[in-house]
Amino acid sequence: MSKALWLEKTDAGQNVRIGTISEADLPEGEVIVDVSHSTLNYKDALAIAGKAPIVRSWPMVPGIDFAGTVKESHHHEWQAGDKVVLNGWGIGETRLGGMASLARVPGDWLVRLPDAYSLEDAMAIGTAGYTAMLAVMRLEEAGLKPDSGPLLVTGAMGGVGSVAILVLARLGFEVWALTGRPEEEAHLKALGAAGIVPREELSGKQKPLLKERWAGGVDAVGSHVLANFLASTRYRGTVAACGLAAGMDLPVTVAPFILRGITLAGIDSVYVPAVHRRAAWHRLAKDLPAQRLAAISRTIALEEVQAAATDLLDGKVKGRLVVEIGN
Repeated sequence: MSKALWLEKTDAGQNVRIGTISEADLPEGEVIVDVSHSTLNYKDALAIAGKAPIVRSWPMVPGIDFAGTVKESHHHEWQAGDKVVLNGWGIGETRLGGMASLARVPGDWLVRLPDAYSLEDAMAIGTAGYTAMLAVMRLEEAGLKPDSGPLLVTGAMGGVGSVAILVLARLGFEVWALTGRPEEEAHLKALGAAGIVPREELSGKQKPLLKERWAGGVDAVGSHVLANFLASTRYRGTVAACGLAAGMDLPVTVAPFILRGITLAGIDSVYVPAVHRRAAWHRLAKDLPAQRLAAISRTIALEEVQAAATDLLDGKVKGRLVVEIGN
C-alpha cells in the first residue's frame, strides 16, 4: 500500500484526506510509475478547495502532473527504471492524478525526463513551466525576436509567469512583469525582468485601443487584463494566452485584430500532441538551467497540500510548489 491524497464527495460536501492507494485502485494503462513528486498547480488548488468543478470522477487523487520512475511496463517505449514526466491528459480531473505514490497511465502519455533534470527539478518546472515553454515557442513561431521590442508577462509571480520570465530573459528579450505585488520587484528583476508594471494599469475598464507598447508576451490571467494587454500590443504583435486567474471572460473589441493585425495565440497544455511535449521539455533542458529553479520553487509534503491550496488561491504563493509524495 502507498500514500495518496484523496478528494471525496459526501452529502456534507467535499472531503480531503490522506489515505492509501494500491495497484488495484489504479485505472487501466500499460505503465505503472512509482511517483516521487507532483506539483500544486492553480487547477489543483481549485479542485482541492472545491472552488470549481474540476473533478469529474469521484473519488479522485488530484495532481495534473507527476515525475517518477517506471515500475512496470507493457509499452514498447518504456522499461522499468526509466525516469518519466507526465503533464495533463486529464489526470487529477477524470483520472487519478499525481498526488499519489503510484500511478498507471497509457505509455504514450509519458515523456522521458531530460538528463539535465532530477525528478524534483522536473516538478519545479511542472505543468506551469512546461506551459510557459509552449507559449515561448509559440511566440518564436510568430516571428518574435529580441529586437522585436519589449514583451509583457502577466501573472508574473505565478508558476507560468516565473518560468516565462526566466526563459525569455535568457533568450535575450526585454521582459516586463505585470504584478499586483510591487514588493516583489527585486525578486522579479532577479529572474530577469527589466521592471514591473502595476496590475492596475491593465485591470481597469478596457478601451478598444491603447498606446502601442508591447511586441507581445505571455498572459496567464485573462479577462480585463488580457483585453487591455491586447489593446496595448504593437502592430502585428502576438500574445500567447494560457490562463484565467482573473476570469474566463474576454471583454475586448475587434480593433486590435483588424487595425493592428495582432495575433491572440491560445496555448493548450493538456492534450497537446506528444511531439510538441517532447520539444517543450527539450527546450526547457536547453534554456532553463536546473540551478535557476531554486529561485522559483519550494518543496512541500503531501500533508501540507490542502493549506497550500488555499494560500495559492489567495495569491500568497511565490512561484512553484513541488509536492514530495513520500511513502
